[in-house]
Amino acid sequence: MPADPARRRLTTAMRTLWPVLALLALWELAGQLDWVAGGALPSLSEIAHRYWLDRGDYPRHIQATLIASGAGFVIGNAIAVAAGLLFVLAPVTGRIARGLNIAIFALPPIAIAPILALTLDGMTPRIVLAALGVYFVTMQATVTGLQHFDSRAGDLVRAYGGGKAAVMRFVQIRSAVPAILSGFRVAAPNAVLGAILAEFGGGGRWGLGTYLLGSLGRADPARLWGIGLTATAIAGLGYAVFALISARMLGRSRSVTLNPAAPPAESRQPLSVPVMTASVALPFALWWLVLWVLNVPRMIGKTPWDVVDYLFFSAQSAQAQTRLLEALTQTLPITLAGMGAGLAFAFALAVSSRLTPGFTRAFLPVALVTQTMPLVALTPLLVLILGRGTAVTLWITISVTFFPAYVMIAQGLAQVPRAALELPRAYGATAWRELRLVAIPASAPWAMAAVRLTAPRALLGVMIAEWLATGRGLGNLLNQSRGYMDFSMIWTVALTSVLISVAFYQIALVIERRVLARMAAL
Repeated sequence: MPADPARRRLTTAMRTLWPVLALLALWELAGQLDWVAGGALPSLSEIAHRYWLDRGDYPRHIQATLIASGAGFVIGNAIAVAAGLLFVLAPVTGRIARGLNIAIFALPPIAIAPILALTLDGMTPRIVLAALGVYFVTMQATVTGLQHFDSRAGDLVRAYGGGKAAVMRFVQIRSAVPAILSGFRVAAPNAVLGAILAEFGGGGRWGLGTYLLGSLGRADPARLWGIGLTATAIAGLGYAVFALISARMLGRSRSVTLNPAAPPAESRQPLSVPVMTASVALPFALWWLVLWVLNVPRMIGKTPWDVVDYLFFSAQSAQAQTRLLEALTQTLPITLAGMGAGLAFAFALAVSSRLTPGFTRAFLPVALVTQTMPLVALTPLLVLILGRGTAVTLWITISVTFFPAYVMIAQGLAQVPRAALELPRAYGATAWRELRLVAIPASAPWAMAAVRLTAPRALLGVMIAEWLATGRGLGNLLNQSRGYMDFSMIWTVALTSVLISVAFYQIALVIERRVLARMAAL
């Protein structure tokens, strides 16, 4: 009998491992026979050989990226968790900071990387971008986890005289740990991406982004894949660590039943005029403050009024508007298509993980590689395979949107109480009917959070693809403006992308409120 659990674990491990081994074997064969784009996908043995020849180059590049991404990960997550606690304890602060939070998440790193490199010293630009990359994801996960707890446990604490702080300490924080760890899982690759984007944008001599930039013109796909897979390994290791911790914590903290607490009444009320004004004004006030504190030269750092003047009142405003509108008409359609496809794929994958776990285990290694390989490393590789058309942009957009959404939706499905699932099973319901009637409605808050999380990421993915690959849209306009040192257009593109992402986020928030209100009325 003692051998049975060990045999089951071995069988499960083999079922997970064989698809990976089959994929690696197929990769080696495709590379040896030049099946993909005439050798754009080198074989694993060719990548390993190139890696061995370049082995002396990697240690200092890896060290620089690890230091920057690690410091940014710690700083960004510490601020994010503290902010999440504050926003739940005092909901008005979250409503005031909503515009700032979305602006931080939506601000394209490729727009501010060169500005940070010009205004900050040493590793600071990389750490700042890494911290910005993790903040919103973890903050959103923290708020979601803190707001959805067992209300009966909170009532028990209040019955013994505890106040809001006691409920937060003894109930909400403990129940939010799995959600926070899920945020850490998504944040780990984001920190690596932020650091590499800063390196790619001109931040220092050492780092994988710098190494990648210097290798792009060498026509050596094996080296590019080696750098990309190294970045993937770093990001994947961080993801795996927190995925393991999350699995252990979820197994210990999952409730048998759940009486979910309703979101605070303040969060469901429409914004008052003073709060709305403060929410809109805060990002612009901080924009001015940062330029003033850092003493950024006027030629580089543009204030909000400088952007408005450039776009509407200056001599070149008509030309600027034409260029911006042309770029928007190219970027927005593919952004919406990629976001919709990414969310649909995330939902399908999360549902399949409950219905057909074997398929999900086989696919997840591929999905994890697309998520953990930083976009700036992945894009040149995809260009070699897919070319520079719409296909590469759509692929990148789906890859950056579906996985964070999948993590959030799967986390919500995993936290559905066992008792709630056992009732339909007792009546002979099929697995799909159980999901449709119980699990999916119960995880709706997580699904809505996934929509809000992926909306700004879709635009970022499209802009990076345009910047590095297609030569179209906002990303290309940004790249051209960097080459011409047109800082006014750089800030204009950055502000435009933030406003678009804020609009996407607000639309998702309105849909979320209506869906949850309708579910509460049933």
